[in-house]
Amino acid sequence: MNITDHSEAILKEIDLKYQAINQKTDTQLEGLLWAKPITYWDYIQTDGLLSLQTQRTTLPDEMVFIMYHQVNELIFKMILWEMNQISYCQDIQIGFFTERLMRISRYFDMLTTSFSIMEDGMEVDQYMKFRNTLTPASGFQSAQYRLIEFSSTDLINLIDYRYRGSIDRETPIEFAFEHLYWQAAGKDYHTGKKSFLLEEFERKYKGLFLNHMKEYNTINIWQKFKQLPEADQKNPELIKAMRHYDHTVNITWVMQHLQVAIKYIDQSGKGDGEATGGSDWKKYMHPKYQRRIFFPELWSADELANWGVEK
Repeated sequence: MNITDHSEAILKEIDLKYQAINQKTDTQLEGLLWAKPITYWDYIQTDGLLSLQTQRTTLPDEMVFIMYHQVNELIFKMILWEMNQISYCQDIQIGFFTERLMRISRYFDMLTTSFSIMEDGMEVDQYMKFRNTLTPASGFQSAQYRLIEFSSTDLINLIDYRYRGSIDRETPIEFAFEHLYWQAAGKDYHTGKKSFLLEEFERKYKGLFLNHMKEYNTINIWQKFKQLPEADQKNPELIKAMRHYDHTVNITWVMQHLQVAIKYIDQSGKGDGEATGGSDWKKYMHPKYQRRIFFPELWSADELANWGVEK
C-alpha cells in the first residue's frame, strides 16, 4: 500500500487529535468504514425543516406567512451567532469588529428588502381572515429579536423614553426590565396591568431575558466598542459600520415592517385596525415614538432630534 507524504501528514495530525482526547486512532478510523456518506438532505436536515410548517386554516397564503416568519427566526439566529463572536472575542481588532458588524447588517438588509414578500405576496382578504386565528399571538413575541437588542446596546437605550431619567447602570435589572420600551405595547402603566400577550411572553422567556441582560451588560456591542483604545474608536470604517447597523435595525427595518402592517391592518378597510396581540402597534413600532437607538453617541444632535422622522 502506497501512502503519499500528504496522506501520512494527515494521519499524523489525526493521531495527535485523538491522542489529545485519549482515544484510539485505529478505532476511529475503522469506524469510518461503516459510516454512511454525507448527503445534502442529511446535513441540512431538509426533511425535518420542511415538516415544521403547520397551518391553522385552509387559506393558502397562511403558508407564505408561516414560512416567512420561520425564515426570519433563522436569520435572527445567524445574527446572534455573529454577535456572540464579537462579544466574546478577546483583544478584538478593528478589522474583525467591522467585518462582523457588516455581516450582521447584511442579514438585516436582507430582512428589510424581504418585506416585499409580505407586502405584495399575500392577498389582503386571505390575510385578514387567517390573522384572526393567530390572536393573541404576535410577532412582538420573538424572543430572539429581544436577545439581539440586549446584545447590541446598554439597557438604558432600550428603556421606555419616558423613564430613562430614573434608570441608570446601577438600577436593578428586574426594575429595568419592567420599563423596557416594548413593555408599553402590553402594559397599562397607570394600573400596572399586563396584557395576556405580555404575560405569556414573560412566562416563557423572562428568565432567559434576565440572564442574557446580565451576561451582556459589559460585553454588548456598544460596550465592546467603548473598550477599544481611543484611537480605534475614531476609526471611520468602524464608526460607519456601527451607524449602518443602528440605522438599519432601528429605522429602515422597523419602517418597512410598519409599512406592511399599515397596508393590511390600517388601510385594507377590513377588521378593527387592532394588532393580534392587542398592542398599540403604531406607537410601539414607529422609531420616532420609542426612539430605539443603540449607539446614540455616534449620532449628531440633529440626527437624534429627527430620529425616525420621514423626510
